[in-house]
Amino acid sequence: MKVTVLVGGVGGARFLLGVQHLLDLGQFATPDDDARHELTAIVNIGDDAWIHGLRICPDLDTCMYTLGGGVDPERGWGHRDETWHAREELAHYGVQPDWFQLGDRDLATHLVRTQMLGAGYPLSQVTTALCDRWRPGATLLPASNDRCETHAVITDPVDNSPRAIHFQEWWVRYRAQLPTHSFAYVGAEKASATTEAVEAIKAADLVMLAPSNPVVSIGAILAVPGMRAALRATTAPIVGYSPIIDGKPLRGMADACLSVIGVDSTAAAVGRHYGARSATGILDGWLVAEGDSADIEGVAVASIPLLMSDPKATAAMVRAGFDLMGVAP
Repeated sequence: MKVTVLVGGVGGARFLLGVQHLLDLGQFATPDDDARHELTAIVNIGDDAWIHGLRICPDLDTCMYTLGGGVDPERGWGHRDETWHAREELAHYGVQPDWFQLGDRDLATHLVRTQMLGAGYPLSQVTTALCDRWRPGATLLPASNDRCETHAVITDPVDNSPRAIHFQEWWVRYRAQLPTHSFAYVGAEKASATTEAVEAIKAADLVMLAPSNPVVSIGAILAVPGMRAALRATTAPIVGYSPIIDGKPLRGMADACLSVIGVDSTAAAVGRHYGARSATGILDGWLVAEGDSADIEGVAVASIPLLMSDPKATAAMVRAGFDLMGVAP
């Protein structure tokens, strides 16, 4: 069984744990596991940024740390047992930006990545090298080796003029609390999906869209040229999971992002935003929360418990996607 999942950060990483739990992969593998299954995650790079001269890839790192057993369990991102001495010293020097948190242990990952990128290695190879240290039990692939960063077009809070700021600043510094007009995927016009990602979609037995932010996580992946075409061309069924429960996002600020692009914060609206593959979209199946409903022509829909309270509960969600698409794990 080859399973390919499109994921964002914290929620996507937790979803991957559920896939591993169901398929006996990664930290859930038994000693006699014959590794007959393969899990590949195509990870959002829209959040990536240069900060303090270092290349930061938040979603790739969150997936790597989570699957590798080293994530901070309370925050859901960064290292467990992290310290913050470098951040404190940067603040004493008055270095900007002062709103982005870089932990001491986390800095090592960014230093290695930045050095390898500077030596000419593509991000996909860098990610593979970093994963050698974490052994995540899955193949983590950036959606592209090229720049394709998410920016928000806002009204400047100082002079009321329109300008674009990096998604990290919009999300972390301003908590999405600015008048926002649109999102732009800077660099997308020159970017392309990695060969590995396209092949992972083509070779999959099942493709899944994690319940990640549909605009700045899954949407940013779909903005990479070649990605949507690969999804529409694969023979594997594609099933997605609603990030909205009873009109509210599972986590984060997906509702703020959806509002910007004019999509209601409902399971049905998000499903229609992705669209049916039998028309011009990408979905064959759509899982919504109990109590929610969605009528999307050409898409099989089922309602299930969608709270990812632990890997076992998430594995039950994952199995429901297999069942809806008629695929046996």
